[in-house]
Amino acid sequence: MTSIGIIGGSGLYTLDTMIGARTVDVPTPYGAPSGPLFTGRMAGREVVFLSRHGFGHRLLPGEVPYRANIFALRELGVRRVLAISAVGSLTQRLAPGTLVVPDQIVDRTKGVRPSTFFGDGVVGHVAMAEPFCQSLRQDLVKSAMDPAGADSPSPGVVDGGTYCCIEGPQFSTRAESRLYRSWGLDIIGMTAMPEAALAREAQLCYAGLALVTDYDCWHETAETVSVGLVAETMRANLATARTVLAATIAGLEVDADCSCHHALDAAVMTDPALIPPFLRRQMAF
Repeated sequence: MTSIGIIGGSGLYTLDTMIGARTVDVPTPYGAPSGPLFTGRMAGREVVFLSRHGFGHRLLPGEVPYRANIFALRELGVRRVLAISAVGSLTQRLAPGTLVVPDQIVDRTKGVRPSTFFGDGVVGHVAMAEPFCQSLRQDLVKSAMDPAGADSPSPGVVDGGTYCCIEGPQFSTRAESRLYRSWGLDIIGMTAMPEAALAREAQLCYAGLALVTDYDCWHETAETVSVGLVAETMRANLATARTVLAATIAGLEVDADCSCHHALDAAVMTDPALIPPFLRRQMAF
């Protein structure tokens, strides 16, 4: 049993720093997760790692079994999830190579991804005003502090930003990219939703570490986003991301309570007497 989960995004398919890693297959009511889960130790703590896109990056953003992934992590005792992702920048100030700890999301997916554990006779509405766990976010930011002891994150790490989640798998048109910029959005990716919402329904703390790889396609002089550009920048950023992850995990108070762990306290509208026990377990409440 552990309380820390790591979801690896594009480029982060394994955790080389995990000690004693072993694979665990976790069956779920929502089918198989993206792939086997790896349990082991990192920074002196028990952790679970899951590659979001599967071994060899086989799953499109819209094909990722988000419900199975979150359910499987919860089954293994995870209570806090650190999610890594590659994103594009929608603003000049977030240059490629920057790491962002976002605090908001705008969901522009098209509704084809199963986005809730509710349904099948159970109605619930979780609060998403703050889509990322504020406590876990600050743990990430604190861990990214300049090792020299500065009181703010190092120049390569930004605290806060709005993540625009699009359906994909195509990158944005130039008109779309400019539209998202006009809305004041900061970064753009394809996987934060419904992952963050499902984590909230499962009463897990969830925070993201977004690695900026490009300027999408709005920038007049920078190279337009491509698979090659994303992969090249991710490779350069992964060492920093692993360092931030290790520092965050080492400093976490794993037994601390959080409001995220009580997200369903006032969220379920269905009469409890009408909810079968297997659904209560499946919904983790």
